[in-house]
Amino acid sequence: MAGADPVVLPDGLTPRKVIGVHLNYRSRAAQRGRVPTEPSYFLKPTTSLSGGGEIVRPRGTELLAFEAEIAVIIGTRARNVTPVQAGNHIGWYAPANDFGLHDFRWADRGSNVMAKGQDGFSPIGPAMAAQGVDPATLHLTSTVNGEVRQDATGEDLIFTFAQLVADLSRFMTLEPGDVILTGTPAGANVVVPGDVVVVTLEGAGSVTSTVVEAPADLAPYGAMPKATDESRAFATGATPTPAGPPRLTADAEAGLRRVSTATLTVQLTRRGIQTTFLTGLRPTRPDLTMVGYARTLRYVAIRADVREAMKGTEDAQKRAVESIVAGDVLVMEARGDVGAGTIGDILAARVLARGGAGIVTDGGVRDTPGVADLDIPTYYRAANASSLWNAHLPLDLDVPVTCAGVLVMPGDVIVGDADGVVVLPFALAEEIAHAALEVEEREAFALERVKAGESFRGLYPLSDERRPDYENWKAKRSEDPRP
Repeated sequence: MAGADPVVLPDGLTPRKVIGVHLNYRSRAAQRGRVPTEPSYFLKPTTSLSGGGEIVRPRGTELLAFEAEIAVIIGTRARNVTPVQAGNHIGWYAPANDFGLHDFRWADRGSNVMAKGQDGFSPIGPAMAAQGVDPATLHLTSTVNGEVRQDATGEDLIFTFAQLVADLSRFMTLEPGDVILTGTPAGANVVVPGDVVVVTLEGAGSVTSTVVEAPADLAPYGAMPKATDESRAFATGATPTPAGPPRLTADAEAGLRRVSTATLTVQLTRRGIQTTFLTGLRPTRPDLTMVGYARTLRYVAIRADVREAMKGTEDAQKRAVESIVAGDVLVMEARGDVGAGTIGDILAARVLARGGAGIVTDGGVRDTPGVADLDIPTYYRAANASSLWNAHLPLDLDVPVTCAGVLVMPGDVIVGDADGVVVLPFALAEEIAHAALEVEEREAFALERVKAGESFRGLYPLSDERRPDYENWKAKRSEDPRP
């Protein structure tokens, strides 16, 4: 554990146990493609604790992943306590990092001993007293080299801290100083030597870890590192590919039509995902909203010999249009080149006729008056009457594209309003839809009350004192829903 800072717990306590929770944030559960019905746990040795400093990555490994977590530190002995009682046994909250070396997942058989039990792999920061703190308001962030990777609050938890303490106390005695690492939100990923990871719990402080390479090779007895496809996907948070064309629930789709792209970008940022708003595009129909699923088309720069070779075949643009199914949004990468149109009114009308939900391009659009007459939202950078073939070759279908500076994966959820277009990873879209709708409901309540002459204090953000007023207001709205 050379290079690691000693861990200092409140009141000079020494932990007897470090307990990790497998999956406990809705955003992370969406990444994993499953939501647990009850918590599950693993044990880490107390030697994994540190106060920050260096995190040593053994030579020959590549899948060292950070996970920002809120550490619950037990204040008084707990055994067979109820969820109502459990909160009284929590002494402190602290920022923590549950590092994992996923090159050893294959050898752990689910125990996490080698992957997560290494010296210093549980750095923990300064603690704050838990009593009087609403756990839902705890704000957790992580940065890597100064860039925000995770941003979440206690509202995103699947199982509350009190539930975890009560559950564990059924089987074991939780002693003062015992540490529970309560799960990580979406955004955790792999880090490499030289990276600096900072986990911050607002109101408590931060813990900083610097990744370094081990000075010597790993001894060649016992299990050796192996980066499998499964462990690589687990470490990077890759989303399992859904079987068949993925679609959201009707409630989520309806929710996304009611919320603004501005609210959605905030929700994405809270989950560590930036660069999702397609900058510089204008809508032909700002009166329409757009919710659909990305079908991607990539244009490359024109070249005469390649164009000549393509003659007599159906080009990728026409194949894309004829492959549209209900709910698809045709997303076209045109390199930001507005020197020609990328689609006109005839093909746009065909997208609409096939049930398309929208059209997005970072290039030009031809026949913009005709396109604007269609009941399909279309977003584009500029009008240009020139033929597609003056600047572009339609080349690839259903591949990752970069449209208006944003990566769009086939199947991503695409949402548009009068402001523009935002991209939601499919795995997070369902959860984000419901979270964003709740945020906008709160903001609508606050705006109504401020317009009536009240101060924004306690309304924006919503305080615990005003929450009953908000819940009553929301209940009345549900009885008399808006059209």
